[in-house]
Amino acid sequence: MSKNIKFIWDFRGPNAKKTAEHHELHLKDFLKVNTLDGYKTGVEIVSDYHHIAFLVVQESEMKDLRDRLKPHRGQIYS
Repeated sequence: MSKNIKFIWDFRGPNAKKTAEHHELHLKDFLKVNTLDGYKTGVEIVSDYHHIAFLVVQESEMKDLRDRLKPHRGQIYS
């Protein structure tokens, strides 16, 4: 069974929420342009001044997508 990896982009400051939401739109556009279906994206609140945008990928695709998208960090997703 393949592991899932959560790519994370961190945004901080008073506009963090809107910036994270905007970044998620870019992630969705990337998936559409590259005809990649079935991926989970989202925005999460860490605190009032720290939000994240994320994309969940399969471990087998992690290296290629990591090199193309340049996330700030990643973690195993369950």
